[in-house]
Amino acid sequence: MKYHLQVHTMKALILTAFFLGFHLFLNAQSSPKIGDELVINSPKGIHYNHISFPRLNFLVKKGKPANYKSVYGNKVVVRQVIYKGSKTYVLIEKKNREKFFGYITQVKANYNESIKSGELLEL
Repeated sequence: MKYHLQVHTMKALILTAFFLGFHLFLNAQSSPKIGDELVINSPKGIHYNHISFPRLNFLVKKGKPANYKSVYGNKVVVRQVIYKGSKTYVLIEKKNREKFFGYITQVKANYNESIKSGELLEL
């Protein structure tokens, strides 16, 4: 009987430690920090839903191609973190300090949604 209680207690401790570690892991991923590096991935559809890139018609007006292929795979750095209610936004810029599409220095992105949708990837 005493052995059974020790095993049960040990299992409970291991499970608690596992869930605590898992919770800390998830919490760490959901809170970006200034200087974090990310990669811009291709969008699921025609345009980005959670990264505020200009619409394709504005790119055409600036003499740029009407697609987002020039930003696929770009490494970006978080320059500012903005909390609005339950949403977390980040201002990102290219790691090499070049401009997006030749004229935009920083872009705003909904951090959690863009990570969840695959538009941004953590390094």
